[in-house]
Amino acid sequence: MKIYWIKAQAPRRVLALVKHLGVPAEFIEITGRMKTPEFAALNPNMKAPVLVDGDTVLWESTAIMAHLCIRESCDMWPARDPQEQIEVLRWLAWNDCHWAPAVGPFYFEHIVRKTFGLGVPDRAALAGKVANLKTFAAVLDAHLRARSHIACDRLTIADFAAASMATDWREAEMPMESFPNIVRWLDGLMRLPAWAEPWPEKRSVAA
Repeated sequence: MKIYWIKAQAPRRVLALVKHLGVPAEFIEITGRMKTPEFAALNPNMKAPVLVDGDTVLWESTAIMAHLCIRESCDMWPARDPQEQIEVLRWLAWNDCHWAPAVGPFYFEHIVRKTFGLGVPDRAALAGKVANLKTFAAVLDAHLRARSHIACDRLTIADFAAASMATDWREAEMPMESFPNIVRWLDGLMRLPAWAEPWPEKRSVAA
């Protein structure tokens, strides 16, 4: 199995899951090479992550995570329970449509810019984004009031998806202080070694 990755939020989900499940894989760091014809043949979107597992080539991190769970018989994607699938899918969709767009600007300005040398954060650009973040943070915080995880009363890929851009909320200056249940949930995930340090130790060079 090969995982093509860069140091960003979507690959983090996949890398953390691979490490959490103990799946043997070759990790190919693809920063700066996503526009090549060779990589575009794997993912026409020219983005990471990409999984190659035998004849299976997958892009989109949620699909890759589901594939890994099915492959490893892990119920972080509840393949055998349709009702649980619906619950996980609801929160995956909520993340993509609401939560990620709300926290994404903070993640970009403070994490992406620093990671890829794109200059200093434009804090002025974030002033108008606070209200939207707080709107959806209130939804998640209320949901987590009596829960330790987002769905199914256990760790699922919905947790990894929703946490990926919010994990570094302090560094990203996200206004989360008034949402203690989100903070508790995020801090709890950081106690998972694979989530706290998902990045491969050795970086392979893409062919």
